[in-house]
Amino acid sequence: MTARRKRPEDLLLPTPQGLFCPPGGFFIDPVRSVDRALVTHGHSDHARAGHGAVLATAQTLAIMAARYGDNFAGRTEVADLRAPIRIGDVTVSFHPAGHVLGSAQIAVEHDGLKIVVTGDYKRESDPTCLGFETVACDVLITEATFGLPVFRHPASRGEIARLLNSLALFPDRTHLVGAYALGKAQRVIALLREAGHERPIYIHGALEALCAFYEAEGVALGPLVPVRETEGDLAGEIVVAPPGAMTDIWSRRFADPVTAFASGWMRVRARARQRGVELPLVISDHADWDDLCTTVLETGCSELWVTHGQEDALVHWAQTRGIAARPLRLVGYEDEGGEA
Repeated sequence: MTARRKRPEDLLLPTPQGLFCPPGGFFIDPVRSVDRALVTHGHSDHARAGHGAVLATAQTLAIMAARYGDNFAGRTEVADLRAPIRIGDVTVSFHPAGHVLGSAQIAVEHDGLKIVVTGDYKRESDPTCLGFETVACDVLITEATFGLPVFRHPASRGEIARLLNSLALFPDRTHLVGAYALGKAQRVIALLREAGHERPIYIHGALEALCAFYEAEGVALGPLVPVRETEGDLAGEIVVAPPGAMTDIWSRRFADPVTAFASGWMRVRARARQRGVELPLVISDHADWDDLCTTVLETGCSELWVTHGQEDALVHWAQTRGIAARPLRLVGYEDEGGEA
């Protein structure tokens, strides 16, 4: 009798807790506490406390400890990049995702079938983390935060040039930049340094610990000064803060601030207007439409599963190219505060 060909669902199965691997007995980025979790990166919609065991890159584990405390899981295990790890009858490996520091795709292999879970990722180069690496596979499980053709991100370095041009044009105004605390803030700061901005950059207190962590990991951010240690209105300076702080009383001390916001959602003008953003910066830590499509084709996958985001358009695009595709409709993976 001919053995039945293994179905992808036999290896990874969507469940209310997240993607579950029956032959390995683990979940990937579970949204609820489980016995064993493999975690792609440190953002809270993917990395939660309370699991019995967590396997992730060393940097992701350190980020989880910084956010949740040292006892965020019963036990932890470091996954070295590209190194195969045996879990039961399954082999897993972690590969750079280019999303934030420590982020990784997870490849799962069993009985000749290979599935890659991208987690969140981007393909544009980023001075603060390892670049995305394409991993060949039979089935690709991809995010689709910006899975519509309208989302084609401009070069982030061009957006930083716009910020510096505004600073030169309005030297008497503070430039207040909203950027998510993990990944985006450090990327904006590093890109400013790369562009030649050598002056101190002033940061909100909520960014201090993570910026210090990035620097300890070898990411040069230059002179950073906590706003709480300063006096005056910081006219002519750049201040970086989490988006939620931009409308707080905290921000009222600044000199007629130019409000900027770094997010892929700034491509949608209505979102910029709703937030009262004067200088929208389209800088995203997620793949845009073109990069999503490129990744699908480069992996050589014969089947595509699409998770959180704009699922249907990417599913349709893949099907028109002869790739079996379906949406997973997983819940609980919205980017933190919509700051993509």
